[in-house]
Amino acid sequence: MYKLYGIKNCDTVRKALRALDANKTEYEFIDFKKQVPTAGQIKAWKKELADWPVNRKGRTFKQFQEEFDAATPAEKIALIQDHTSMIKRPLLEKASKIICAGFDESIYSSL
Repeated sequence: MYKLYGIKNCDTVRKALRALDANKTEYEFIDFKKQVPTAGQIKAWKKELADWPVNRKGRTFKQFQEEFDAATPAEKIALIQDHTSMIKRPLLEKASKIICAGFDESIYSSL
């Protein structure tokens, strides 16, 4: 089963949810606002993406960019957990591996 991480009121997450529903793909939705990702999840996503799982173009990240850039890895994880809106979304996983970060219609339609 797939896991889709995101924020329910995000337009990009809504596109992903619609695509999964249209394809009748079985998934579990995890809302960052209700369930903060663990430090382990953030570290795993960082490893898979070869960078921190943040949306560097997003408003929330820009608010905290100086603090984030100057932070230690542990402080970066804490910032991400405190401000989950800075996480790149949606994140689609299967078997704890990221299938897609963001929304790519071709990936979602192939599921």
